[in-house]
Amino acid sequence: MSFKLDRTSLELLRLLQVNARASFSALGRQLGLSAPAVAERVRKFEEAKLVTGYHAEVNPTALGWTVCAFIRLTATTDKYPRVMALAERLPEIRECHHVAGSEAFLIKVLAQSVTQLEDVITQLSPFGQTATSIVLSSPIVKHVIEPVPFRD
Repeated sequence: MSFKLDRTSLELLRLLQVNARASFSALGRQLGLSAPAVAERVRKFEEAKLVTGYHAEVNPTALGWTVCAFIRLTATTDKYPRVMALAERLPEIRECHHVAGSEAFLIKVLAQSVTQLEDVITQLSPFGQTATSIVLSSPIVKHVIEPVPFRD
């Protein structure tokens, strides 16, 4: 990054994570800055790829995606490109992480039924061994990424 993150910048990052739709003037009031000063900091965050996007958080259950599961996949490296291509193609696969350990991938799946989840598992099975955990509930979901504590 070509600029230093001071306490105000860190607080601005936290506020943006809490409500990315807040206006620059509203953010400025909370931070003691003018709207143009907030806009300039946000522009710098974006240029430095510190802020990589803005999105609406949608409740998947309200849209019928009632089954959430994590699939651990053990695969050999020669199969990685095909696994990643399948993960890109299947709308049920929400996240695909290449991980260290006994598995090669940790895959988050949203499905409308256990039958649909089974279909995803069946499509992944040719690439290696799968192990699936169905999410019963998510009592703690953290949204705000806290920065490393600021030191003067």
